[in-house]
Amino acid sequence: MSTFKAIEPAKFPWYKYADYTFSLGLTSGKDAFISGHTASTYDSSTQRMVIVGGMRDQVSTSYDKIERILEAADMTMADVTRIVENVTVKGLPHYEDCQEIRIGRLKGHKPTVTTVVVDALLRREAFAEIEVYATTGGGKSLNVGDDETWSRNTMVEGHDGSVFLPTLLPIDEVGDVVHPGDFVAQYRYCLERGKELLGRIGLTLDNAVTTYDYSTPESRSIYGKASRVRKELLGGAGVFPGAGGILMSQLHEPGVLVAIDLVASKYPLTAVNPGWSRYDTLSYTPGVIAGKTLYMSGFAALDMETQEALHAGDIVAQAQTMYEAVVKVLNAAGVGPEALVNTIEYVVPEGLKDYRGVAKVRENIMSKPWPTSTGALCNSLLRPEFLIEAFPLAVLP
Repeated sequence: MSTFKAIEPAKFPWYKYADYTFSLGLTSGKDAFISGHTASTYDSSTQRMVIVGGMRDQVSTSYDKIERILEAADMTMADVTRIVENVTVKGLPHYEDCQEIRIGRLKGHKPTVTTVVVDALLRREAFAEIEVYATTGGGKSLNVGDDETWSRNTMVEGHDGSVFLPTLLPIDEVGDVVHPGDFVAQYRYCLERGKELLGRIGLTLDNAVTTYDYSTPESRSIYGKASRVRKELLGGAGVFPGAGGILMSQLHEPGVLVAIDLVASKYPLTAVNPGWSRYDTLSYTPGVIAGKTLYMSGFAALDMETQEALHAGDIVAQAQTMYEAVVKVLNAAGVGPEALVNTIEYVVPEGLKDYRGVAKVRENIMSKPWPTSTGALCNSLLRPEFLIEAFPLAVLP
């Protein structure tokens, strides 16, 4: 049985959230995990979900939802430890408006901010989808810096010893892109930037529990070369972090070939592997337990023994295989789907037409209270046969 409690506001005028296979938010002790929210609103006159307005209006509506959900959990924006901004390619030119709204809502409070540039969102008219993590009291501020540029510094300790880093980009302190045209050198720069930030608070890259990276389709042919960098810089304590790789049409600035979102933990790391030998030579691990949290790699429809991509062209069948693999990692950690607290799903454009069918897969595998969820469209995945990839997070009892 799940130990989480769904956050259920008495009034939530934007849509009937009970109809979906995700929760608006979940609480676990003093921690809260909030699903990604766009400005989507049910229009009774057209009987459709709609999104209106530009970036400012949309992000304001997203934060209206988030504040309503936090209020139902007896929290405020001052309790937020991490904000994940999923900003679309078409919304990126208006990103300053997104920042301005965020800064105004926080009223001087400084959580970690990560920004993921996505091709589009599941609501195609949306410019941004905002996801937050919160801990009563706002967690522990570890380092405070200027977060209005891409060279960010603010780090916060959130739930269960999690250490949230800002998005790591190959952009220096004066705003110049480093190592232009060199994907591997930019990848190294991002990890070394993470190493430098962690060093400020007495940690190292050995504390990394997940490294999710975003690159462009042009990097696919040379992406494997980044494994040498990962093996050199990560896993020094014997456990590689979980990882995932997503391809977007463009990233934060022209010339940026990779962006890395890294989470670390103050607790010792334990690798979780259901027995898949493919990970013996890889620079990432299916799951990592630190404290009572299970951080997981990205999963898609892969045969773990033959390395064959499964169910070409069928996103529902791929989602079934994907979540069955997630359950195997959960089982290896001694829990089941009830321990899932969050899932992030990346879908390629070819999979969108049948994506609604994934909800039935979630319904059959998961249970109430549903995990929180965020979904976005990417250009493609590292294996071109994949239509969907999920990044899961679980909290153990």
